[in-house]
Amino acid sequence: MPEFLLRALLAGVGVAFVAAPLGCLVLWRRMAFFGDALAHGALLGVALGFLIGVEPGLGVLASSILFAVLLTLLQRQHRLASDALLAILSYSALALGLVAIGLMPGLRVDLFAYLFGDILAVGRSDLAWIFGGGLLVLSVLVAVWRPLLAATLSEELAAAEGVPVARLSLVLMLLVAVTVAIAMKIVGILLIAALMILPAAAARRFARTPESMAVLAALFGAVAVLGGLAASYGWDTPAGPSIVATAAVIFAASLATGPLVGRIRARG
Repeated sequence: MPEFLLRALLAGVGVAFVAAPLGCLVLWRRMAFFGDALAHGALLGVALGFLIGVEPGLGVLASSILFAVLLTLLQRQHRLASDALLAILSYSALALGLVAIGLMPGLRVDLFAYLFGDILAVGRSDLAWIFGGGLLVLSVLVAVWRPLLAATLSEELAAAEGVPVARLSLVLMLLVAVTVAIAMKIVGILLIAALMILPAAAARRFARTPESMAVLAALFGAVAVLGGLAASYGWDTPAGPSIVATAAVIFAASLATGPLVGRIRARG
């Protein structure tokens, strides 16, 4: 296996192991559009990184965290519905990011790589960024899993039991923000939400417990990365979209086989 392809595989699997379990919580809490909106806003972070002369990934991380905090503050005011706030913030940030990049004199940016990923160009420093950030996200996710799951099932009951519901919601948004930043080079800022949601949605057809769904989603995500890279290498297709397309095929297969698995379990 060529070294660049091995690095791409390691990076993709590393992101899948983080994004897919996180996607389970996003799916349960009906926050799928939040991940998509956060990714749209990440382009403003790319522009910010170029503007102040730092790594674009750090700019994406800063803008994503700011986006999550701002959304939390606006939601508490109850002036607009959450979906309206997400639409306003995401499209505004996307437009501002494109305008800011266009106004920078002499700057040449491969927008296709940022929007749809450039996993085949992953280097060793990118692997360190992905696995370091991924380990941080997974560590926090494991630490808050039980109370976050309780708040997901019933916010009122969890609050009555002393669970800090609002704080945990902010933590989840920040974890999604970090995941968007570390996954930007793998599938791009426009497709990261799909990599979170599709494996989780496929795993939902087979899992019996939340934990098994998270593990199965991570495995489905890894298979999507492997299949997408194989398709990209063999057919010369864009790697990021190929990974997401493979995840979509896995989800479609889960729809077809899910009822059969249910009948087998019922007989057992």
